[in-house]
Amino acid sequence: MFEEIRISSLGVIEDSTLELGPGFTVITGETGAGKTMVVTALGLLLGGRSDSGAVRRGANAARVEGVVATSDLPDFADLVIEAGGEVEDGRVVLARNISAEGRSRAWVGGAGVPAARLASLTEPLVAVHGQSDQHRLLRPSAQREALDRFGGPVLAELLEAYTARYAALTAVERELDEVVNSARERAREADQLRFALAEIEAADPYPGEDVELAGEESRLGYADTLRTAAERAREALSSDQDAPDALGAASLARASLDAVREHDPEAGGLADRLGELSYLLSDLAADVASYASKLDIDPLRLAAVSERRAALTGLTRKYGETIEQVLAWSGESARRLLELEDTDDRVVELREQRATLRAELASTGSALSAARAEAAARLAEEVTAELTLLAMPHATLDVVVTQHEAAPTEEDSGPLPVDGRWLRYSATGLDEVELLLAANAGMSPRPLDKGASGGELSRVMLAVEVALAGTNSVPTFVFDEVDSGVGGKAAIEIGRRLAELARSAQVLVVTHLPQVAAFADRHIVVAKASDGSVTTSGLTTLSEDERERELSRMLAGLDDSDTALAHARELMENARQATR
Repeated sequence: MFEEIRISSLGVIEDSTLELGPGFTVITGETGAGKTMVVTALGLLLGGRSDSGAVRRGANAARVEGVVATSDLPDFADLVIEAGGEVEDGRVVLARNISAEGRSRAWVGGAGVPAARLASLTEPLVAVHGQSDQHRLLRPSAQREALDRFGGPVLAELLEAYTARYAALTAVERELDEVVNSARERAREADQLRFALAEIEAADPYPGEDVELAGEESRLGYADTLRTAAERAREALSSDQDAPDALGAASLARASLDAVREHDPEAGGLADRLGELSYLLSDLAADVASYASKLDIDPLRLAAVSERRAALTGLTRKYGETIEQVLAWSGESARRLLELEDTDDRVVELREQRATLRAELASTGSALSAARAEAAARLAEEVTAELTLLAMPHATLDVVVTQHEAAPTEEDSGPLPVDGRWLRYSATGLDEVELLLAANAGMSPRPLDKGASGGELSRVMLAVEVALAGTNSVPTFVFDEVDSGVGGKAAIEIGRRLAELARSAQVLVVTHLPQVAAFADRHIVVAKASDGSVTTSGLTTLSEDERERELSRMLAGLDDSDTALAHARELMENARQATR
């Protein structure tokens, strides 16, 4: 429940605080005083779209703050904490800033949040109804939604189950269409993969083969150069021409140190190490000689290696940078080819899934239709009873749930077979819901847009909302001049029903009718003042005497008319008697 709304620099309101509480609060004021700015401010707190044009002229920004009591809203408090906000003493502060340049910022419990997050958090708090909502009620979708809300948890569960199956069926049909319609493209892709896999299979490469062949080709191409270098190295290690070599130098050094071994053990150790070096040089010279002997020129082998490398290069140019990548691509492509070749089996599988889902959808849709029909009878009865209390004693409201038949198709698609009929269906079920009103006795029920005047439509909407109140957990209702086009006894009955609704919820009403305002528990007036250039409005909570004067102004346009004051006192007394 909202306890307070503070408004700064919004439209004609410079700086005002709206103190709220439980029960029925009414807001009145002269035309142009800014009554609807209160509803606009509340809309901003609920995450509504901001408009820089609503910022008061000369101000840098408009700001709206609201204090929400969470004692009866534990889920809302948890969501605020989850969003990073704080709940202090069982209260949450909502805030919204709109700059004159159009920038908007929002806060929940002191934590900055996007406007969309603010809207999702506050959606369960308030139900706002204005004259635009009357036009919304004329739409079939809105009428169906109202019936579904009235149907309660059982209908909601059936609708959720139906929606899930509808989504699954849509996905299966989309995939089936894709598989069938893309058969030519899939066949072309399969042919390309077969050609590529055959090319790789014919080459039959093994991991690392391209690297090995590159080394062998380099070795064969430079065999003469490598052999000459090896022979020179062998000659330097161990010469066949009695020329100085490394082995001879090591032997001479060893002999020199051996000659003095007996005079110093360290010299003997060095001699031993030179002996080991001589053995190593001898082995190394033999290995170099063996390497040189194997470096024979083989033009045929060189040509074969070059040819093989060219074949592997063709593969790496098309399918990967290395043979390992080529082989990996081959494995993935083989799996993809199996999928493409399995198209016929997939089509059969998808068609079986579609048939199963259609049967389930038909069954769930039939149960949903039955639940809607049962709820429609109850809603029609309750709204008709409410209309009687709203000075429409001869009016009846019918809530009609219908289905539309269609010719079956050869394919397992199109209309659903339900209880021996082929019915059209949509994401919301098999049904179309329509509210039909017979405003007077002897009249045939007609659609709301054809059978209801503006005032009658206002009362129908209020009657529907009162009927839905028992199934609605929304703690606050806001009605913005929904009594437009209504007067006299009907206005009194609207005030009575709003007061009745306020017994179980917080009700905030913007009205121009004194008959409605007389039923309020709290009366706030939007007063307009002007300094000749800038108009300013403020919000004032009225005392009992001030309420009389405001009601007299609304009745006669005069603040001090004795007749109007007497009439105002009578309205207030009758309202008190009616709500006891």
